[in-house]
Amino acid sequence: MTYKELFQQISAKQTYLCVGLDTDIRKIPSHLLQAADPVFEFNKQIIDATADYCVSYKPNIAFYEALGGKGWESLQKTLDYIPDSHFTIADAKRGDIGNTSGLYARTFFDPASSGLNFDSVTVAPYMGSDSVLPFLEHKDKWVILLALTSNSGSSDFQRLQFQGIDLYEQVLKTSQQWAGADRMMYVVGATQASEFEKIRAIIPEHFLLVPGVGAQGGNLEEVSKFGMNSNCGLLVNASRSIIYAGNDTNFTQKARQEAFAIQQEMATYLDRYCK
Repeated sequence: MTYKELFQQISAKQTYLCVGLDTDIRKIPSHLLQAADPVFEFNKQIIDATADYCVSYKPNIAFYEALGGKGWESLQKTLDYIPDSHFTIADAKRGDIGNTSGLYARTFFDPASSGLNFDSVTVAPYMGSDSVLPFLEHKDKWVILLALTSNSGSSDFQRLQFQGIDLYEQVLKTSQQWAGADRMMYVVGATQASEFEKIRAIIPEHFLLVPGVGAQGGNLEEVSKFGMNSNCGLLVNASRSIIYAGNDTNFTQKARQEAFAIQQEMATYLDRYCK
């Protein structure tokens, strides 16, 4: 999916919601455990319930890897089920030396190799350009680079001063040499809203993937006010607050209600801040 196509979807649906499919088999409604593939059945029903109100889905790969081969099968079926109109993110946080990164890229981008064909993958920048560039060798695929995350330990390294600026700012500056706004996004946590104006001064056109709204306490209006650009430039992820909004046979109705409420709020902010 191109930058233009993503913005067209956002404009048409009046939402920049990304639904995180962090599907824990220990948390899904018990009646689904009788299904042949409980994880996929849960994901399928969540997708059916929320597709109208979001533009993206983000499976967190750890939840599938933890189940071994069956988990990878569930992931494959989930990815195949997501409508082509939705931007797909493999939340894998990979990053290693060139040869290994090349294999990770094939895992998520090459259906002839792995069967998976995501639009994008999250990548850790710590090992530098040769850990990121192999992902960009795949045409029309996106790298979503970790920049400033929401977790409490993010300041251990991301806020370290480097030549007078925070290390995460150097990540933003340096990585722009590797790809433009049409191929590179950045992860910026919603609880870091105070930094969004500074971030936008460095990367005014890039999309930001913003986790941390909902269960983690991020404020959607602050993120939208300070993070949005003229093409929206945001994918705001909500996972637990949507997929676990209900825990019995009405879980799809609850998930749909939660996604709709977020979409309605986002429509207001698109009108207010996307100028």
